[in-house]
Amino acid sequence: MTMNREILRIAVPNIVSNITVPLMGIVSTAIAGHWGTDSAATIGSLAIGVSIFNFIYWNCSFVRMGTSGLTAQAFGAGNFRECTNMLARAIAVALLLGLLILMLQYPLGEAALWAMNGSQMTRDYYYTRIWAVPAGILLFGLNGWYNGMQNAVIPMCTAVTVNIVHMSCSLWFAFRMDMGIVGIAYGSVIAQWTGVALSVVLLRIFYRKKITRIDWREVVDLKPLRAFFAVNRDIILRTLCIVAVYTFFTGASARMDDPAMLAVNTLLLELFTLFSYMNDGFAYAAEALTGRFIGARDERSLRDCLRKCILWGMVVSVVFVGLYVGWWRELVGIFVEPDAPNAAAIVALAGRYIGWIIAIPLAGAMPFIMDGIMVGATHSRIMRNSMFCSTAAYFAIYYGLYGWIGNNALWLAFTLYMFLRGILQFFMTDRLRAIYAKAR
Repeated sequence: MTMNREILRIAVPNIVSNITVPLMGIVSTAIAGHWGTDSAATIGSLAIGVSIFNFIYWNCSFVRMGTSGLTAQAFGAGNFRECTNMLARAIAVALLLGLLILMLQYPLGEAALWAMNGSQMTRDYYYTRIWAVPAGILLFGLNGWYNGMQNAVIPMCTAVTVNIVHMSCSLWFAFRMDMGIVGIAYGSVIAQWTGVALSVVLLRIFYRKKITRIDWREVVDLKPLRAFFAVNRDIILRTLCIVAVYTFFTGASARMDDPAMLAVNTLLLELFTLFSYMNDGFAYAAEALTGRFIGARDERSLRDCLRKCILWGMVVSVVFVGLYVGWWRELVGIFVEPDAPNAAAIVALAGRYIGWIIAIPLAGAMPFIMDGIMVGATHSRIMRNSMFCSTAAYFAIYYGLYGWIGNNALWLAFTLYMFLRGILQFFMTDRLRAIYAKAR
């Protein structure tokens, strides 16, 4: 029971933080839909702009994951000097990366706008919101450090604050200042930097006694720095595979030349996203606790932790299977306007493929938790290699079977991709024995 409480202590705040992500997107879309005379054009312009920044943030997420595992191991060993060094490294890398993106904002932006056929409205949104990127990357580093320090409450408070500030400012700028989606972009800038300021204030309040004086010679020492960048390199390559899989999924759906099929695949993928937000909370708990027990050389607690994290992942999967079996029509209905002329056809078409959404939580029980374990144990090479294999299988299955079973090939490829991610990591670590060995 003590271990379950530790897992939930970290998982639940992270789940709350995850829930704020789609909420912010829903509010932004609603604002765009109610501003101006052409709702479709405004929503479309916002969607393209958001996609550009999602791509940027996805590829910078390594700052959080690379910081979390190494910090957790230092925390478990009681080495608060190294915890301080990890904080300094995370902030330094985040600042450099943020400044680099600001310097390259024009070529990056123009290339993305050209590739995605962005309008002038999207261009205005992009060149406004770009100033939030350094703050967003800094929050990745700070949240990764907090997670490694076994603290999920401060990132949760920051996420909730960012969400509230973003909604308030976006409404003010969009409607009171009549700025439309540019107002939403300004809301993002203010919200992200507010989040950074809050994180730093809470850092000084709660960790003033644990943070040691920063010695930059130790921060840039080659041995820990090589480990930090090696982990981040592997995570970057893994993230590129994830981006490729999800981007291809949407692109393949669009190339079927059936708007209803594209809509159904998009909606069903949103249902899977609901499951991923929940399981990611337990993955973050696995990150923090795995690193902590490895750092403390506590193999007994590590074994108990991993068994129970995997069990929690399976429980979440079973719950979502039941949810999808019993209420999939109601869940699809959330995303479909009931009075729309094609609403009934979309729901009926979704019924033909809902079996895949019921199967995916079972296939996805392991990969999220195993990713967390790999990050905490800094076994990033195994995580990277398993992702390479899973991604190759994904494309092979789709291209090999699409001519025979059509859209089912896309869902089969995605389901097996999820399953392979977890099962390959499990066996690549000799059924977790390689993880346990790090705690001896």
